[in-house]
Amino acid sequence: MFFAGFIYSIISLSLSYLVFREAAGLLTVFLVVMAVIPMLYTTIKSEEELDLKYQGEWKLLQEHAKVIVFLLFLFLGITTALVTLYVILPEEIVEVVFDYQQEAITNVNNYVRGSSIEGVVVQDNITGNITKLNIFFKILINNLKVLFFCLIFSLLYGTGAIFILTWNASVIAAAIGSLIKTKIADTASLIGASWLASYFHATTFSFFKYMTHGILEITAYFVMALAGGILSMAVVRKDMNYDSVVTDILDLVLISLGLLLIAGIVEVYITPLLF
Repeated sequence: MFFAGFIYSIISLSLSYLVFREAAGLLTVFLVVMAVIPMLYTTIKSEEELDLKYQGEWKLLQEHAKVIVFLLFLFLGITTALVTLYVILPEEIVEVVFDYQQEAITNVNNYVRGSSIEGVVVQDNITGNITKLNIFFKILINNLKVLFFCLIFSLLYGTGAIFILTWNASVIAAAIGSLIKTKIADTASLIGASWLASYFHATTFSFFKYMTHGILEITAYFVMALAGGILSMAVVRKDMNYDSVVTDILDLVLISLGLLLIAGIVEVYITPLLF
């Protein structure tokens, strides 16, 4: 799945830039989504059938965990491909292809920074804790919005949440790629092995800076997308009279919310300490 996501992304971005250059950023996302929808539909359909097959909820969650891993590797493949292209492509192409993603990053940063104390340098623990708490709630609310849309898109379109998740992969890729370029620029005077070591350091630093908490957020989105997809499939197949289906969906929703809460705590309180 990692290599499938990687290859789909490279092909999609190439076609988007060659055919519809002005809207390449969005079209790349759409083409990747179109490529993965058939396998995703089959997967969700299979998971909904398992709800009718198994009675124990723990067994169902174990089966769902396999699907989440399946989707996470797809997501990582998409992200890795787009990060690679962001770093190696000429700047004029990157500005065109990732224009919408850069705008999204700017909007999110402005939204989060709006919660901090303008013009004040935090000196004491009390003020610092209050500021971090405000940022935490801002991030949590923003992530809950994405989670809500994952549920709605899955309910309406069955596999619709994959669009939001692919879009998030492209935004994260732009953020990681931008940070890699910044770190490399800081050590541009280095040559030989020193430059190579700096490159790998910049790549590793950038990846883990965003994915330490990002992998938890994406997992939460995938769990919610799976819940919405199973519910959508159950409605279409008229399986809502089975208690196991409803119980399974509620458990997935609660797990998703719990993961998102943990992700927010990691992003605000742990990631800054590590990076």
